[in-house]
Amino acid sequence: MKSTQAGGTWISVEPHARVLGIDPGTRIAGYAVLDFNMRGDGNIVEAGIFRLSATATLAARLRQLYEDVAALLVEHTPTHMALEAVFSHTDHARTAIQMAHGRGVVLLAAELRGIPVAELPPAEVKKALTGNGNATKQQMQRAVMAQCALATMPEPPDVADAIGIALCGGRRLRGVA
Repeated sequence: MKSTQAGGTWISVEPHARVLGIDPGTRIAGYAVLDFNMRGDGNIVEAGIFRLSATATLAARLRQLYEDVAALLVEHTPTHMALEAVFSHTDHARTAIQMAHGRGVVLLAAELRGIPVAELPPAEVKKALTGNGNATKQQMQRAVMAQCALATMPEPPDVADAIGIALCGGRRLRGVA
């Protein structure tokens, strides 16, 4: 298996891969665990959100996020992780800083377990799933619903984002993205 970090190319010849996709946040963080076959077809094992206390300190929320991700890693034993890269815009600098805190604890959880991480820019994920790097949350939800043959749109949008991140990570892993 060959893998590189920071959004680099992943190539895997293992017959089975399990990718944990994370849409990090310090209030709500989406996650999705997908299994991939050699063709890059993804099957959702579990997807959901972590709701972090709105009244807790940032340090307490980060601890909660770390513990929730660490528990997921133990329960599902992913072979890889795909994580949304930091997106920074001058109008949303505070959001980028908050997200960076969340990403840090997620990266730490993966590193402590030796799990390779691909950091995927949001525009890359959106373009891969919808054909539009500026897709709306609802467009992402519809794309994930269609590509994963779901009966309903994943809610809240953080779940769809996490599934999309895992799909892109798994397809990159299989060389089909």
